[in-house]
Amino acid sequence: MRGWVLLRLLKFLGKYRGQVLLAYLCLICASGFGLAIPWLIKEVIDFGLRAGNPGYLLLSGGLVVLFSAARGAFAYGQGYLSEAVSQRAAYDLRNALFEKFQRLSFSFHDQAQTGQLMSRATADVEGVRIYLNIGIMRLLTVAVMVPAVLGLAVQANFRLALILLVSVVVIGLWAVNISSRLRPIWLRVQQAMGDLGTVLQENLTGIRVVQAFCQEEAQQQLYDRYNRRLRELSLRASRIGAFHQPFLLFMLNLAMAATLWVGGREVMAGRLTLGELVAFTQYLLMLFMPVRALGWVMNIFARAQSAGERIFEILDSVEEVPEKPNAIELKDVRGEVVFEDVTFAYSDRAPALRNINLRVRPGEVVALVGPTGSGKSTLVQLIPRFYDVTSGRVLIDGYDVRDLKLASLRRNIGIVLQDTFLFAATIRENIAYGRPDATDGEIIAAAKAARIHDFIMSLPDGYNTWVGERGLTLSGGQRQRIAIARVLLLDPKILILDDALSSVDVETEAEIQAALEAVMRGRTTFIVAHRLKTVRLAHRVIVMVGGEIVEEGTHEELIARNGFYRQIYETQLRPQADAGLLVRGDD
Repeated sequence: MRGWVLLRLLKFLGKYRGQVLLAYLCLICASGFGLAIPWLIKEVIDFGLRAGNPGYLLLSGGLVVLFSAARGAFAYGQGYLSEAVSQRAAYDLRNALFEKFQRLSFSFHDQAQTGQLMSRATADVEGVRIYLNIGIMRLLTVAVMVPAVLGLAVQANFRLALILLVSVVVIGLWAVNISSRLRPIWLRVQQAMGDLGTVLQENLTGIRVVQAFCQEEAQQQLYDRYNRRLRELSLRASRIGAFHQPFLLFMLNLAMAATLWVGGREVMAGRLTLGELVAFTQYLLMLFMPVRALGWVMNIFARAQSAGERIFEILDSVEEVPEKPNAIELKDVRGEVVFEDVTFAYSDRAPALRNINLRVRPGEVVALVGPTGSGKSTLVQLIPRFYDVTSGRVLIDGYDVRDLKLASLRRNIGIVLQDTFLFAATIRENIAYGRPDATDGEIIAAAKAARIHDFIMSLPDGYNTWVGERGLTLSGGQRQRIAIARVLLLDPKILILDDALSSVDVETEAEIQAALEAVMRGRTTFIVAHRLKTVRLAHRVIVMVGGEIVEEGTHEELIARNGFYRQIYETQLRPQADAGLLVRGDD
């Protein structure tokens, strides 16, 4: 794979092949005019100065100026076009990565580090952009200049041409050696940059916890450790790269000395004119400028290859929840949900769900209860295909969810997750996130149903109030009710409340439950519940232990059976209900 990474990156230039070809044409023209200038200088010396011809001097001097201007114009065109193309290719690459991030399943994001993903979409893409611009163009300059200069040199004097050829071969081999040594180091540098980004992102996200536990110094030490590792790897790469330039300067001076020695003898022997010798030295300098940059180019290539490997690691990731080419649209949803012999495991872990068989009728409200880790949240996350079953089937109205278009499936399912997430936007925009075209009346109706409207109107800017990053300017209960309003605005036929009342107080819970009783009417609803009042909203209670369904029935039926649910009720649900009564009594 590694040998093809750089070639594969060139595919991102495919959309812009016209501009790329124009940039290459500008490069060739600029190189051509540049190569003509030493020849004009030779003419000035041999036929202007030695012949004492002022007219020839004026003509040749004018041509030098004209050719220099033309060379500058074409160089500008090449530089602008290559920069524009590389920026557009980087734009496409960033979009491709972001699109892939959106399509990758929860199982990928469960294991991925945010800092590493951000590093791939920023620093790695920038490394590829520099390769597509400067790296490719510098290499093409070498590819154009070296054969042209050597060809001109061979025609003029074979011995001097041999000096140029040996110099180019030695420098080329040196550059390849440098590149092979730098590539693995740059790969580690980019990995270290991602690790450092992860530490920074986690620190800024959890800054309240850091400060609350007085862990600023510990976090500083952690950040310093990763920062030092990045510094040491970068310095190691710099040490290798820094040795390249002195070597090239030594080779240039060595080649210049050899050219003057051999060329001088040829001039004295009459086999070479003085103008040709001066032209040779000019060609030598012109040749060494792009060849000298070859080490830098190899450094760019090494970095781009490492960056490309990391980028394609994402782009080539298998989508564990793929949409079939012939997937069908889910229409006219009634809301029947069936689990048939469902078993599920996270990656290579032990199964989180085992042999689940459950049929939920349209409009039925089901409460899932059980100890932590019993598989309640995992079960409901299979309905919108956040994960795919290991074996068995999940059906909605008789359709296997794997046969449905993901967008149509998820549009018909409203989800309030256990961890409420709000975007850094206005309250209006957060509520309307799933329906940006919703009217103000619809947004307000959803907020009223979630019992958050009065609070919103008490704010100075009302629905236009800006919510801070992740909604941290609001309380847990306020965030939860906005999230519920966001789901209600979708008017889904299937509703999933994954411990959605965990962050609200008893009084707020009562308000939301009153709203939910009306909202859940006519909708198939799954409630992952830890509170008695929430459980009692359900038509049926499903008790899960160790990834299996051990009991099901109404609250009253399960209490009468004196089984596992009765234990949960006595140890968890009833004490919470009693605590709620005490709180209201204190009020």
